[in-house]
Amino acid sequence: MDRREFIRRAGTGVAAGIIFSELPATAGIRKYSDLQHHKVTGIKFTAVRLDYPRPVGKNSTLCIHGKWTEEAIHILYTDQGASGWGLNKGSQQAIAEKFELIKGKSVSDLIIPSSGVTVPEIRCFDFSLFDLAGKILKTPVYKLLGKRRPERRSCYSGMIYFDDLEPEDNPAGPDKILEECSYDYDLGYRQLKLKIGRGNRWMEKEKGLKRDIEITKLVAESFPDCDILVDGNNGFTIDEFLRYMEGIEGMRLFWIEEPFHETIEDYVKLYSWLRVHNMDPLLADGEASPDEAVLRQLGAQKIIDVFLHDIVNTGFTAWIKLIQEIKLMGLLASPHAWGSAIKTNYISHLAGAFESIVTIEGVTCSSDDVDLTGYKLKKGKLIPSLKPGFGMKLFKKP
Repeated sequence: MDRREFIRRAGTGVAAGIIFSELPATAGIRKYSDLQHHKVTGIKFTAVRLDYPRPVGKNSTLCIHGKWTEEAIHILYTDQGASGWGLNKGSQQAIAEKFELIKGKSVSDLIIPSSGVTVPEIRCFDFSLFDLAGKILKTPVYKLLGKRRPERRSCYSGMIYFDDLEPEDNPAGPDKILEECSYDYDLGYRQLKLKIGRGNRWMEKEKGLKRDIEITKLVAESFPDCDILVDGNNGFTIDEFLRYMEGIEGMRLFWIEEPFHETIEDYVKLYSWLRVHNMDPLLADGEASPDEAVLRQLGAQKIIDVFLHDIVNTGFTAWIKLIQEIKLMGLLASPHAWGSAIKTNYISHLAGAFESIVTIEGVTCSSDDVDLTGYKLKKGKLIPSLKPGFGMKLFKKP
């Protein structure tokens, strides 16, 4: 199935029914009356550590990412003993100041579970309020969004970086990438996203391009039952990227992500090249400081297919609205999640409710601070937790 047919099926089907299901449902607000009996009374801050299964190296623009990350979070409490937590969107000081806007308010005044927080000024709490509402109502978030049973969406490994270049004094070479792909395959991934653009910073241009091509082909040949995605992190010029595409001509790519910073001229040139050469990957952009006007124009022209805005920077409530807009444009979504399995898990609830999400960025993590085990990756698809809220229990006390 080519990308145009893929998008058509995702965007039409029983079109009226699908579009209606993705609009905020207000008729069922009464069933959320339990939220009226809970008033937000407190907030606490802490951080949770997430460990990666292996050291994560460089991409085309950034240096080594490391072995772990730490995520700042806040926890909301109610007068009835309920609590919900979420990743911080903004600084702790800014969130503490915004807390005065919700302190003493009933949860029903702050969030409509099917569509999000009630006013933009409190969107820094939308992850914690969704978690809180789900726990009060004993309902997972995807179900709050109107889906009785969650859709199972494909999930790609987003952890395959330039680890062939490490360590600097004795680089591991391409076999390291195959080793990592094998590890991710055994975890259950059936989509593998390869970082490309080694010649932008870390290798001489020609050698970097040659290595990008070599590894792309090697992984595709070694994992024939997997979709291959490539991500340039804006590390190419259009002409450099077309040379990469010439090097892998004839290969099937599931998608191409951010090969260069988005411009109308460059994407039209890439799109035209792909048509001439009978290649039909999805084109995905919008993660790194996107030019919104350019993205919208490229989307309207059906040149870009997938919007990638970050799940936390954009916010959960804003993403619900954006999904509706994307759907009506006939486009697809895949919120950016790199760095944190918590972000991946958030997205699985959006994907469980809305068909416009084509795949989920998988960030494999373990943690002693938060329970991530409710989320299951099976046969390449991520199943969200069935527990109330986002279903991630905190082990670490604030």
